[in-house]
Order: sequence, then structure tokens, then C-alpha cells
Amino acid sequence: MKAALCHAYGPPDSLTIENVAEPVAGPGEAVVAISFAALNFFDTLIIAGRYQVKPAFPFSPAGEFCGRIAALGEGVTGFAVGDRVCGYSGYGAAREKIAITASGLTKVPDGVSDETAAGLTIAYGTTIHALRQRGRLAPGETMAVLGASGGTGLAAVEIGALMGAKVIACASSAEKLDFARKAGAHETFDYAAGDLREGLKQLTGGRGVDVVYDAVGGSNSEPALRSLAWKGRLLVIGFAAGEIPKIPLNLTLLKGCDIVGVFWGDFVRREPEMQRENMAQLLDWAAAGRLSASVHKTYPLDRIADAIGEIAGRRAQGKVLLRL
Repeated sequence: MKAALCHAYGPPDSLTIENVAEPVAGPGEAVVAISFAALNFFDTLIIAGRYQVKPAFPFSPAGEFCGRIAALGEGVTGFAVGDRVCGYSGYGAAREKIAITASGLTKVPDGVSDETAAGLTIAYGTTIHALRQRGRLAPGETMAVLGASGGTGLAAVEIGALMGAKVIACASSAEKLDFARKAGAHETFDYAAGDLREGLKQLTGGRGVDVVYDAVGGSNSEPALRSLAWKGRLLVIGFAAGEIPKIPLNLTLLKGCDIVGVFWGDFVRREPEMQRENMAQLLDWAAAGRLSASVHKTYPLDRIADAIGEIAGRRAQGKVLLRL
């Protein structure tokens, strides 16, 4: 079978497409024949050795996928060969088949396409956990989404609106903001238009926002924190800007606000039942047509370098998929 492999840290064009041995399902595992794998921003980091997870060489990037179960290992219950499933692997899904612990798989209902299901687990899974369990987002609250046109940002726009919040999408161009508005954003702010703090204050009538969803980090995190209302929450999702900001802690005292870490990968490991509940909700929304899970572009496996480059170049508006 074919797999995209990283033999040494480097740029996307250092990845190779090779024939590798077919996986075998061990006890508690399933082998999934992958139809689509989804790429995320962390794939640009993991192949460069700049991510907190450093797999042994050679490894395949791509941490989420959709496909059909091809084989089951000893002790697996609740699944059958031929079931359509989606799942999270952390890495390793840029290949035609993968062996994975069956408890990490979710059945995909009729009415949800493989393309949609392939990109739901990480960005949408992270976001529903962030807004439900960590941010306690309530109907009627106001949420600002930094980097609102990327895969994770769009997930936050969509889920925030579904949860009854007023969503302010923040991005770096009119084109990206228009895309976010189509995904459900009620208001928008262009970083080039002026100071983020003042812009968010104006959009909330001086009150400030209740929740900031920050998957970007960098220079906008502190002004976003300063824009919070009393008892607001800044959700720390990631650092796509490449810079981890240093926040003056006195701001949390003065605003009575919270800086809340969102470590979805460990949440999946520590709280699998709640993760399954979150995934069931996402798939229900998708089946009802309430989540777009917008796909920016789909690439064949042998063009994985172009696919990752689309994300690294910040051109993606929605999910970038590999077709296996």
C-alpha cells in the first residue's frame, strides 16, 4: 500500500511516497481503509520537528481520517468489517490503511459524507471541547474568534453560532472575513483596520467580549485579553503565529477573568466518554446540515507537499484533505 513518509525533519517537499507493508489489527485494534485524511496546521510543524509530539522515523503526517473498517483485532466489539468510521490518530493517516485502537473510532451516520467526516475530529473536536467544557460558552454571550478563516477558526465560528453566541470573526483580509460571515459570524474585524482591543470594544458597545477563542497566539493575544468583559475567558488553543505570548498576569486580576488552556489531545486520552459525546453531537449537527465542515481543497496523496504548503502559506479557508 502507498504511504507518505517523513524520513527526516524538513519542508513538505522532503516527504516521499512509498510502498509499505499492510497493517495488521492487533488486540483491541481495527484496520481502516482510509478514503480521506485531513491535514491541520500542526502537520506543518510535525514534519519540521517543531511540534511537541516527535514520532520515530519514518512516520506519516495527518492525524484524522474517514474510511471503512477492513479488519478487526481480537476483543473488538461494537464494530463490524465494512462500517464507515472516522477517527483521530495523532499522526500516521497519510496512507491507504491504518491500524488503530478501535475505541478511538466513531461510526459515521448516513447523510454525512466521507469528506465532511474526515475533517470533523480535530478542529471541530477541539472546538466543541473548548467551548463546552473549558469556556462554558452560554447562549447570548459574545465570542471573538482569532484567525477565523482557518480550519479551527471556522469550526469556532460555526459551533459558537450553533451554541447561541454572538460571534465576532477576526482575520487578516476582507476575503477571509466574508468567508467567516458565510459560516455564521455575526460581526467581523480586520486586523489591518486598527487596534484589536479598540475594535472589539466598539463592536460590543464598550462592554467587551465574554470569550476569546485564540488559536493564533502572537501579538494579538494580549489586546484580545484586554478586550474581555468582566469574568471573561481567553481560550488558549494554539500558536499558529509561531510566537508564544507573555501575558501580564495583573490583567486577570483587574478583569476577574480566566486564561484557560485547551489541550484537546490529552482530553481525548483522559476523558474518552465525554469525547465520544462531543463527537456524537458534531455528527448529529453535520447529518442535519447544521455544520458545513467546509473543504478548501482536496489533493491526491502524491501531492501532499502542495497540500501542506497550502496550510503553511495561510491560504486555506476550511479543511485541506488528502484523497486516498
